[in-house]
Amino acid sequence: MYTIGVSTSSFFPQSLEDAFRLAKEAGAEGMEIMVTNAPETQDPRVLDFLSRRFDLPIVSIHAPVLLLTHGVFGYDPAHKLERSAELAVMLGADTVVVHPPFRWQVLYSRRFEKVVHEVADTHGVTIAVENMFGWAASSINIEAYAPSWNPGRLDLPSLTLDFSHAAMQGISALRLAREWGERLAHVHLCDGTSPKENFHLFDEHLLPGKGTQPVGETLELLAQSGFRGHVIAEVSTAKAQSDEQRVQMVKSSLDFARYYMAVGRERLKAGVAR
Repeated sequence: MYTIGVSTSSFFPQSLEDAFRLAKEAGAEGMEIMVTNAPETQDPRVLDFLSRRFDLPIVSIHAPVLLLTHGVFGYDPAHKLERSAELAVMLGADTVVVHPPFRWQVLYSRRFEKVVHEVADTHGVTIAVENMFGWAASSINIEAYAPSWNPGRLDLPSLTLDFSHAAMQGISALRLAREWGERLAHVHLCDGTSPKENFHLFDEHLLPGKGTQPVGETLELLAQSGFRGHVIAEVSTAKAQSDEQRVQMVKSSLDFARYYMAVGRERLKAGVAR
């Protein structure tokens, strides 16, 4: 059975403890930990304490692969993935989310697929590689990731689907889900719009249903196909004026997922294909 949870990044810039508290209030079933420069996100003792205190299992770890976390867990990207997998094992999380290498990480990009397989096999965790996007500036689109922004093109066993990233790339997440098939192991639940339709430079991570991605249809498809991974709300609540608003924004995202996943299960029972 799948888990419907939330990423700690959804509550940025709140503290880690507040993220757990608010996630519990929103009705999350589990947590994804975004490893950042904040030491508590890297400390298994703190994370385990908060998980037990709020009765929220940690189901996934997001490796520190953003530019702002360049030095977290060291500077070798392969070692950073290894450390993330070790943290996942210590916390009982079965999934580690990682991005494809940046294009300037030439040596790492050449051995990226091999590294993913080796870390997954060594630690017995799912390494789910996330779809990314090119960086757009005016009419120029810069391919920022290698070997590809689309991990489905690579020899990788497990993939993470992010709706907002698909929107930034100008592609349907439903199309990616169909192309990836059973390799789709993890979902970042959110929404977004294409910069070509609504010009913006940054990844939006809108609430599901507030953008142009076929989020509901994709969740239905996953449930109908017997998806057994994690659906993790990774939405921006930065504009919320209070904790109550943050909780409501995340709760609405989780409710959205539960509704469409339930529709997919009913279609599965009825033998009705989407």
